[in-house]
Amino acid sequence: MATSMSRSRLRSAGRAFTLIELLVVIAIIAVLIGLLLPAVQKVRESAARIKCQNNLKQLALAVHNYHDQYQRLPRSAGQGFGYSNTSPNSWSWIAQTLPFLEQQNLYNNGQIGSGVPLVNSIQPDGSFTSAAIIPVLLCPSDSEGRQVFTNRANVGGLPMGPTNYKGVAGQNWAWGDSRWNPVPSRGVYSSPTNNGLDAGDGIFFRTDGRPNGGFPFLDFSGVTDGLSNTFMIGEDLPQRNIHCSWAFFNHATGTCAIYPNSHKLGFMNAVDWPNVYSFRSNHPGGLQFAMADGSVHFIRENININVYRALASRAGGEQYTLANQ
Repeated sequence: MATSMSRSRLRSAGRAFTLIELLVVIAIIAVLIGLLLPAVQKVRESAARIKCQNNLKQLALAVHNYHDQYQRLPRSAGQGFGYSNTSPNSWSWIAQTLPFLEQQNLYNNGQIGSGVPLVNSIQPDGSFTSAAIIPVLLCPSDSEGRQVFTNRANVGGLPMGPTNYKGVAGQNWAWGDSRWNPVPSRGVYSSPTNNGLDAGDGIFFRTDGRPNGGFPFLDFSGVTDGLSNTFMIGEDLPQRNIHCSWAFFNHATGTCAIYPNSHKLGFMNAVDWPNVYSFRSNHPGGLQFAMADGSVHFIRENININVYRALASRAGGEQYTLANQ
């Protein structure tokens, strides 16, 4: 009798799952995964945002170190510049800061400070200097942008390395849907123009290294709106913007006249540049900016546009601060 009962218990204990029980277990596992996945993604994005913040901080510090050494800010497209890869002195302000980003060899080997055009700037391994991928210029949230691009504007197919960080040209803008002509700036650059490309009212613009253009070199004393109240460097997505690379003067600045994260999901073509020469990121809800004092702040994509633009000018005399966003 005991032996018969033991066999019965063994058969009962060893029976297989029914189909219904298996489906219930699968459903429970799916629910648990569904609950855990957003938390994992949130932690991952938080880490990526912190890393991006550190990158921006390093770039801002490089600008400050450059300023300390030369008593002025790094500038783009100096004497003899032109809108092609064969023109001398058409390197960006980012290229000027390479020695302060632990990229002295790249700077020296490419003869960046010697007036050598991008197309003639070659590294010892035979690669173009402009094609270098520099880790500190890459936002971890942008997986698409970690590549060498051959479709950049104005450079005739020259391979160009990416950057997720560009200088803020200001808020004055004469083109596209976001035309904006503010009152004349009261700083070093006092021209009452809406040409935000070549006479931006922000800290950087694409040809700010041309003394013969009527603009003296800028230092931090010209940022009269306050270093803590003025955008200096913002984010972009190179996969979405053909005017985005670290080396060329016309790829390393953007305007805040255009709303943040505009055209984030599209691709910028050469015709639509007036609406896309701006700032965007893959961070949910906004993007990050380094201020002129070196601090880094997250800016919501639904920020009041007047506040956003005011924070981009260096000497506009506006009363807005980061607290107004």
